[in-house]
Amino acid sequence: MSKKHIEECVRTSLEGYLRDLQGIEPGGMYDMLITVVEKPLLEVVMLYSDNNQSKAAQWLGLNRNTLRKKLLEHKMLD
Repeated sequence: MSKKHIEECVRTSLEGYLRDLQGIEPGGMYDMLITVVEKPLLEVVMLYSDNNQSKAAQWLGLNRNTLRKKLLEHKMLD
């Protein structure tokens, strides 16, 4: 799967979301989208990194402390 394919999936999903609103103006789309994309991103990266936060942070281009904060925000850590 290419970066372009992921971009197309996001675009198609957003277009469907806006169609489903049937003319109702959305609010807070940016935060909503970041939240719904960030959690599965973190879940998959943590899975493939064998829950190694240092490795996952490197793959994501994040500081390890930032990754840990995001994992806590999404209730992925105790």
